[in-house]
Amino acid sequence: MHLIATDPAAPLDLPAWCHLTGHTYLGPVPSADRPTYAVQVTAGAAVTDPDRPWQPAPAAP
Repeated sequence: MHLIATDPAAPLDLPAWCHLTGHTYLGPVPSADRPTYAVQVTAGAAVTDPDRPWQPAPAAP
């Protein structure tokens, strides 16, 4: 999947988020017109909190 991200922290945040969730960060897409990053989506990846995607989802009661 390609993600367009204008946040200057994206090159740091995306690899960390991929590590947290189990997706694979493939790096920047060099020929893109806008800042674009490639991520390989993994089936069964860890779920994150919708309001705080940098945190794992709370455990179900």
